[in-house]
Amino acid sequence: MKTVIVRPERCVGCLQCRLACAVEHSRTKNLAGAISEQVTPRPRLRIYPGRQHLAFPNKCRHCEPAPCQQVCIAGAISRTPRSTVDIDPAKCINCAMCAMACPFGVLTYAPLYLAPDKRAVALKCDQCPEREAVGRKPACVEACKVGALTYGEWQEAQEHKGWALAQAVFASLQAPPETEPAPPPGIRLWRRINS
Repeated sequence: MKTVIVRPERCVGCLQCRLACAVEHSRTKNLAGAISEQVTPRPRLRIYPGRQHLAFPNKCRHCEPAPCQQVCIAGAISRTPRSTVDIDPAKCINCAMCAMACPFGVLTYAPLYLAPDKRAVALKCDQCPEREAVGRKPACVEACKVGALTYGEWQEAQEHKGWALAQAVFASLQAPPETEPAPPPGIRLWRRINS
C-alpha cells in the first residue's frame, strides 16, 4: 500500500503541508475560496514540537488492525479498498471513542461541510483519494519542499532506511579505532591515591 511517509528529521515546521491539506479538503479547492467558506476547512495532519526545536509531522498511519475502527460504535470508520481507514461524516456521532483509541493522537473534531447540518465530526488523513485517482500525490506531499513528507510504498521506505543504517554501521566499523580519551588530571590523581 502506498502511504505518506514521514521523515521528521527533515521537517522545518513551515506548516505548508497543513495549509495544502486544508485547501484540498475545502469545497472550492483553492486558497482564496477556502478562506471565505462558511465552514472553515481543517487540515488532517498535525505538526507537533519535537526535540531540539524540531517539528514532528503527525498523521494517520492507517493501522492494521485499526483501533479507531474497532471502537467506533456508530460504524463510521471503515477500511477502503485502497487499504486506508476512512471516516463517513454522515455516520459519525462525535463520541470521541476513536480519538481515545488512536495510539498516535491524530484524530481531531471540527465542523465539516460534508457532514449533515455541517456539524463537528472526526477528521483524520484520508491520503487524498481524489488526487490519487488521477495519479497525483497527496496535497501535503506536494506542498512539502524539504522532503519531510514523501509518498511511496512503506516497505520500500523501511528497506531503504535499513540499508542506510547498515552502510553507516559498516563505515564506522571500517574507521580506525578511536584512542581511549585520557582521564582528567584530578581523576588520575584520585585513582593513584586509591590504588
